[in-house]
Amino acid sequence: MRIIDQAISLIGRATSWLTVLLVLVIVIDVFLRYVFNATSAASFELEWHLFAVIFLLGAAWTLQEDKHVRVDVFYHSFSESKKAWVNLIGTLLLLLPFCAVGFWESLSFVESSYSLGETSPQPGGLPARWIIKSTIPVGFFLLGLQGISLILKAINIIRNGRRQEVTKS
Repeated sequence: MRIIDQAISLIGRATSWLTVLLVLVIVIDVFLRYVFNATSAASFELEWHLFAVIFLLGAAWTLQEDKHVRVDVFYHSFSESKKAWVNLIGTLLLLLPFCAVGFWESLSFVESSYSLGETSPQPGGLPARWIIKSTIPVGFFLLGLQGISLILKAINIIRNGRRQEVTKS
C-alpha cells in the first residue's frame, strides 16, 4: 500500500509540472498568433497532448489526495467505518472494473496506432501519435493501482476502526 502510494505521488507530482509547460506553450502560441499572425498545428496539438497527459497520469494522484469530484450528499456525515465501506464497495464494483475495461480496450487502440505509424492528419502536426495514445492504458493502470491502495486502506479501517495515515515525503 505504501509503495503504491509513494509511486502514485511521485508520478502525480512529476505530472503536475507539465501544467507549467502547458501554460508556457499556450502563452507562446497566443503570443505568436496575435503578434506575428503565426500559428502551427503542432503547437495546438501539443497543448491538448499535454492536457491529456496531465489528466490521465494525474487522475490516480487526484484520487489518492481525495481531490476528485464527488457527489457528496451523505458521505461527509458518515463515520470513518461507513466511508470505508462506501470506498470499498465503490472501488470494487465501479472503479476497478472501469479501469480494467479502459486498460484492456485501450491496448488495441495504442497497438493499432503504433502499427499504422499514425501521425497527425494536420499538415505540420505532431508525429508518432501512438505516444500520446499510450498514456491511456498507463493512466488506467495507475488509477487501478490507486484503487487497490484504496481497497487496502478501507479494509484496514473496517478491521481496525481507524484511518491509517501514510506519511508524506
